[in-house]
Amino acid sequence: MTVQPFGDEAFYWEESCHLAWGYSDLPPLTAWLIRLGESVAGHGLLGMRWPFLLLGSALPWLLVLFGRRAFDTRTGWQAGVLCLCLPLAGSLGVMAMPDVPLTVAGVVAMFALLRAMDENRLRDWLLLGVALAFCWMSHYRAAMYMLAGLLLMLLTARGRTQWRHAGFWLAMIVAALGLVPLLISNWQQHGAGIAFQLIERNPWRFHADALVQPLEQAVTCTPLLYVCLLWVAWQCWRRRHQGSPWDVLALMSLTFIVVYFVAGLFADNERFRVHWPLPGYLPLLAALPVLLHRSEGIRVWRVMTVWGAVLALLVQVTGLIYLVLVAHPATAQALGAARVVPIAFAGWRESADIANQQLRTQPALLVADNFMMAAELDFQFDGQRDIYTLDNPLNVKYGRAPQLTIWAMDETALRRQHPGASVLLVVDENAARGRDREAWLDSLCARIDHLQPVQRLSLLDGRKSIAFYRGQVARVIRESHAGDCVAWRDYASSP
Repeated sequence: MTVQPFGDEAFYWEESCHLAWGYSDLPPLTAWLIRLGESVAGHGLLGMRWPFLLLGSALPWLLVLFGRRAFDTRTGWQAGVLCLCLPLAGSLGVMAMPDVPLTVAGVVAMFALLRAMDENRLRDWLLLGVALAFCWMSHYRAAMYMLAGLLLMLLTARGRTQWRHAGFWLAMIVAALGLVPLLISNWQQHGAGIAFQLIERNPWRFHADALVQPLEQAVTCTPLLYVCLLWVAWQCWRRRHQGSPWDVLALMSLTFIVVYFVAGLFADNERFRVHWPLPGYLPLLAALPVLLHRSEGIRVWRVMTVWGAVLALLVQVTGLIYLVLVAHPATAQALGAARVVPIAFAGWRESADIANQQLRTQPALLVADNFMMAAELDFQFDGQRDIYTLDNPLNVKYGRAPQLTIWAMDETALRRQHPGASVLLVVDENAARGRDREAWLDSLCARIDHLQPVQRLSLLDGRKSIAFYRGQVARVIRESHAGDCVAWRDYASSP
């Protein structure tokens, strides 16, 4: 709970300070949960994260219920233990991320679907609809659950009979209620959320580097356990004609695994995505011990599963220990020198301290050079100070530019409301990469007049640097020339 938030997480916190039906990057549930958390526990890392930690801790217990429903009590407990071993699943909830409510609601939906298809009771169909509605309110990737269900209802004999049940249609109507916030927010924002998720973030052209996705997943799940889960998925597919629960297990798992792999060959390849197929692995955790027990002549799979689970648990424990070490400044600095601390988690508190000191010495408007820097500063200041954001290309890349415009905290609002005003500019010099970094730093002198350096913060053995500048808001953006701006010169000449 003491690991500093990273940029996305801090931005979700900012969204929680502006409650709405939805945002330019996400549906509303993540922001609503953060607001709930801080309303109960106050502002801070604990207040922001405890609802997600609570939801994440429920995931193994949900797998127990799922395995018990699919097979028997013993299998349920085995599925819960395997969930604790599986990286990403066992650590789900340590950060305030939309995948936490999405994954938990998705498992509830799978559990309800099993019961509904077996017993056709309205309460199970209603639970399915509510769970799917919460999926829609968590992330646009809820569409994958709907696709998995559609394929189940089309490709299996038992699924095709569900179209005649009133409960099924009740579930779909309730699930559609989760789309209401999305429809309202996209109508208010002229389709910004849908445009970002479907068009702006995805090139929709083949890129061969995405063929490494199975290797990424093998590292994420640990290799032995990943191979075992793929074997289980195949066995479930072979048994799908046997009915419950194999048809549900096969379609719920393979849809996520296969469709995400195929989509990944054409979609977004710049952002972190290894967690996308996680919901597809979870139902397989219930089938794995059953297949190992019932099948003959597969001693090799039993050995691989045992060692795979042990290795995965060791990775899980190592990851949790790592988070504990990163949370403490002394050990974080040592790990930073060894280049094993991501720069996304470092420097935010120190940056806010310097900014606060500078503003006490000489009051000015506080301006950040990108949305992540602004969100982190805003979190550290507990939303008590207006923080404007320059029109960094990163704001567009991550779908946050429309939201900043709505809040009137972007560069246009800064120039319109405070022309010529004195500013303290905080620049994360490592946010942009390669040639984009030089172009961006060079453009700062065209955006802020009379730019003068006042302080520099170097972290993680020089891997991250944050620069502080004084200046005045430029009334118009002037043409910039490569290498002319003090911001680029200072960065290029820094050790």
